[in-house]
Amino acid sequence: MADDLAYIKHLADGYDRELVLQDLMENFGEDVWNFAFFLTQRSHVADDIAQEVFLAAFTGMYAFRGECTVKSWLLTITRNKSLHYLQGAFFRKVTLTDRFIATGSSPAAERIVFDRMDNRELWDIVMSLPRKYREVLILDYHYGLKMNEIAELLHVSVGTVKSRLHRAKTKMNALLTLNMEES
Repeated sequence: MADDLAYIKHLADGYDRELVLQDLMENFGEDVWNFAFFLTQRSHVADDIAQEVFLAAFTGMYAFRGECTVKSWLLTITRNKSLHYLQGAFFRKVTLTDRFIATGSSPAAERIVFDRMDNRELWDIVMSLPRKYREVLILDYHYGLKMNEIAELLHVSVGTVKSRLHRAKTKMNALLTLNMEES
């Protein structure tokens, strides 16, 4: 599958970069877009960020050394571009305006929950979590990254990842329990 793209670390002049880019987009396009959306919570922004990510991958693909997986490399670029967007003054103004205008802890339970991606209520709960918790949940459960890959991607220690993941699970469990009691 997508891990078969390890050939990318051996690219040299002469490879057809457009074919490599197409390969990347086919294998990781949905993951990149989803992660951008999870971080920004805006589909039109996720569209723009996904395009920027693959443009960056296209221009920097010869520099990829294979020190991480291709997926982790692309998700790192996605996170950086998403955070850059979120830090922009335009975003803060629009988000503030939108707010005025717009009106379980066990791993088995979480695995079941994340396997039901079409459940809108669940994703609303995930999206309501603070970004630092949302990120670790998505990277761990949805993308299946290892703790050390998540730590490297987020530029934090493995202990911080574990702590955030534990807190995210606790918050998800509380929100899911509350949601079930209200139903």
